[in-house]
Amino acid sequence: MSLEEKHAIVTGASRGIGLAIASALAARSARVSVVNRSDAPVPEQFFRASADVRDEGAVRRAFAACRAANGAIEILVNNAGIVESATLARTSMEMWERIIGTNLTGTFLCTREAFPGMLAAGWGRVVNVASTAGLGGAPYIAAYCASKHGVIGFTRAIAAEAAGSGVTINAICPGYTETEIFRTAVANIVAKTGRDERTARELLAKSNPEGRIAGVEEVAQGVIDLIESTRNGVSLVIPGLAER
Repeated sequence: MSLEEKHAIVTGASRGIGLAIASALAARSARVSVVNRSDAPVPEQFFRASADVRDEGAVRRAFAACRAANGAIEILVNNAGIVESATLARTSMEMWERIIGTNLTGTFLCTREAFPGMLAAGWGRVVNVASTAGLGGAPYIAAYCASKHGVIGFTRAIAAEAAGSGVTINAICPGYTETEIFRTAVANIVAKTGRDERTARELLAKSNPEGRIAGVEEVAQGVIDLIESTRNGVSLVIPGLAER
């Protein structure tokens, strides 16, 4: 499938996985718009719009700007997300709402902006960046796990709604990936346990499929694979490319 000149929006694309996905789409000659909360610079070939994905009005305005710049939205990658850790007793309502709002509500709001136009056109691709935490559980990240379980459930529901329309919606579920967030997790383990960095990295790698840390380009390739296929409603686990 050629992605040439197709308009793709990637949220949270200022760095890490999001930037790798946007770059992979641009390398296939898609017209790429990025929707970021921060003012961090992005490559010049991307059209940039600002929005906190928790804000319904801001999302609507940002997507309208993207359409004005690059045309109808044909591909959407919901990548914007955050993670914070705390015991359940120390998980405040503010933390809970911030994580659920960004990871789950943001995915809903952005998908709702793009999905009707895709249905009307008879073709579209939505990929939601979930997590292996959305397929299981882990201590100290209850809000994050809940949000990513929600993303996977949302994906499956909208995939059923889209069945037979030419529009597909899938989730990609990275394990620990070589990003700034991962490096922060390693630093926290070092600080709290006294382990050295190598041991901390190995500890986290053991919880990943294949027992290794994923690369951002590997996750981006998984997203491209889903966009270029006709699969619908799957959760693709990275590393390993296992479907659930």
